[in-house]
Amino acid sequence: MNQSTNMNIKTDIQEKLAYLPKNLQNLFNPNLAIFDTNVLQCKQQTDGFAFLPNSFVQTLLQQTGLNKTELGLTLLPLATSYAISPVSNFNVGAVVFDSKDNIYLGANFEFTDTHIGQTIHAEQSAIAHAWMRGATQLSLLVIKHPPCGHCRQFINEVRLTKNFKIVLSNSDTQVPKSLSYYLPNDFSGNNLGITQKILDDVYADYIYDNNKQIFNNDCKRMALNACKTSHAPYSDNKNGVALTFEDNSIITGRYAENAAFNPSLPALQVALNFRRMQGKNWQNIKKAIMVEKMAKLSQKDNTHQLLTSINPQIDLEYILIK
Repeated sequence: MNQSTNMNIKTDIQEKLAYLPKNLQNLFNPNLAIFDTNVLQCKQQTDGFAFLPNSFVQTLLQQTGLNKTELGLTLLPLATSYAISPVSNFNVGAVVFDSKDNIYLGANFEFTDTHIGQTIHAEQSAIAHAWMRGATQLSLLVIKHPPCGHCRQFINEVRLTKNFKIVLSNSDTQVPKSLSYYLPNDFSGNNLGITQKILDDVYADYIYDNNKQIFNNDCKRMALNACKTSHAPYSDNKNGVALTFEDNSIITGRYAENAAFNPSLPALQVALNFRRMQGKNWQNIKKAIMVEKMAKLSQKDNTHQLLTSINPQIDLEYILIK
């Protein structure tokens, strides 16, 4: 990482920290976050504090005297600062805790020059962020307003702890409530005999390609791995993408299917969301690869359409496997 990039990241982090109370700003030292990974015990240099590991979360709880719910509410403005809303101009943030008390931030993500269904909701953003970082269960979701029906159904597809709760910042009482409170008499994979959930450890060894030489570089192999670890128990339309950016980093995304179909989250959105939550430029893509398993559905056209709306010069390399 060059010095200019370091300075840009530092400035961006400093701007985001302004959304926090002063006592928290002092603990979120941007200089330490960029130049001393030992302080947060994670690769935090370019992540803009969108991911807070358990070790740092415990420090925040001890130093501030806040409980988990209060900390989540305090971090909500920081999460909201990641929002990209050129259509609605309505910024939404989300904070999720996993079962190990790691924290993942998320925010709504809108795209222009494409259809409105490509949008990523804040709750989806935080959950996808947690998924790509290896979370296995979620225990707490903090948001400002009640989740929309789309997000309630999306959350219902995720592996949650038995005591998972949702807390609203705009509620007078801010009492944690269960998902069943917001989604009674739910429809889920259980109705279809499917027990697999998003966040489960899934690796489809049965997916292969007859020509192994096709996967002859890291980007292609990473896209294949994203495909194999995607969540598509209803259609078997497993797919994943790998994006190479101008800084030569490679970000992957995998498909997150939903029992109700429409609340599913495409692989490209998962990748773009992860890049954005790293605090990096998500538009300077120079190469895109998609690997998709043959099925009755295909995500190819929607993926290509969103990709070209970001940059018409980007070619999508598409690999269909059996």
